[in-house]
Amino acid sequence: MLKMTFKTLSIACLLVGAGVAVAALATRKPPAEPPTPAYCQAGGNWLLLGTTPPRPASIRDIVAHAARQDVVLLGEQHDAEDHHRWQLQMLSALHAQRPEMVIGFEMFPRRTQPVLDQWVAGSLTAQEFLKQTEWDKVWSYPPHLYMPLFEFARINKIPMRALNVDKSLTRQVAENGWENVPEEAREGVGRPAPPLPEYVDFLREMYRLHEKKSPAHAGKKGNTPDAGFKGFLDSQLTWDRAMAEALSLEVSQDGRRNPTLVVGIMGSGHIRFGHGVPHQLGYLGVPKVASLLPVDLAGECRQLEAGLATAVFTLPNKVVPPSEPPRLGVALEDTAQGLTISAVTPGSLAEKTGLRAGDRIVDIAGRPASGSSDAVATIRRQPPGTWLPLRVARGDSQLELVVQFPPRP
Repeated sequence: MLKMTFKTLSIACLLVGAGVAVAALATRKPPAEPPTPAYCQAGGNWLLLGTTPPRPASIRDIVAHAARQDVVLLGEQHDAEDHHRWQLQMLSALHAQRPEMVIGFEMFPRRTQPVLDQWVAGSLTAQEFLKQTEWDKVWSYPPHLYMPLFEFARINKIPMRALNVDKSLTRQVAENGWENVPEEAREGVGRPAPPLPEYVDFLREMYRLHEKKSPAHAGKKGNTPDAGFKGFLDSQLTWDRAMAEALSLEVSQDGRRNPTLVVGIMGSGHIRFGHGVPHQLGYLGVPKVASLLPVDLAGECRQLEAGLATAVFTLPNKVVPPSEPPRLGVALEDTAQGLTISAVTPGSLAEKTGLRAGDRIVDIAGRPASGSSDAVATIRRQPPGTWLPLRVARGDSQLELVVQFPPRP
């Protein structure tokens, strides 16, 4: 797609340079979209991706194959409700085949493991569980998307494992590089395996997009483009390695008759094409891995390639009721000091939360505030009835505030 875009742009520039009227170019019909593949016209189907085009398969075949592996990775788009419903369906199907199971979650850093153990033991309420894991800080996506998965583990007494590390570690790696982070600060994570060239190319493109959205990041001291990308790459590899290590530790190596099936719940970006966590698992001596992803009919289904995953599930389209995007009720200004609130609308969510004109937003949902456009996009992505944690600087103090968006009527 990028090559086609650049080629088209070059041709247009040449024509304009030769005196061809821009209006004439505008009258040309855009190229017709390729027809929708037959397998993307109906949802609720499985596709094996060992070949191009994909090959249809039954859920019985998919589950039987996955149940013969050591690790099964179930991908997701974090804010897509149907992705989590699909994950729950797969957990249930796999558990019926392999009752000896452990479920690892990207959402939790390792330090929260004792809380996960208490949850599975039934000694915490849901509210206590979310509070003690510091959900609003460590993950911040709406908890109602994930609670059915956590409840499934609890009622079936399936151990839950925290796969992630603290954001402070990945931030240190991104800023200083892996080699410059002291060993005692690495949370026991080993040196990541060298990435595949295709993964480096993919992450480089993601980094370029990130830089366009967050130009302030490029201005940090010593953050040249090459050094900035090196830190970004090291950070992503550390993330992949940490999750792979946590999963590999659960793989039974003692030849038991009923070994444990290890399931990982994580973002699809860590799974696609075997570049992230599957690649690190291979270096850790765990080659028997099944990668399963949900795909939307109008999105990734149209661009399926061999090797994207072991198999994908096509999610049916659904009607979503129209709703106004959430509004905080502030005027934001990008200043030399950072993202600043220049005005607060009377009676707004911002005023009810305690925000004031002059406050500087430091973090949004646990992530550094990079600019007004990103802040607006984050706010408008919040589903009704969810909470959005903010950290603001006011004078010489910093305050932790939580915006509570009203539920859908």
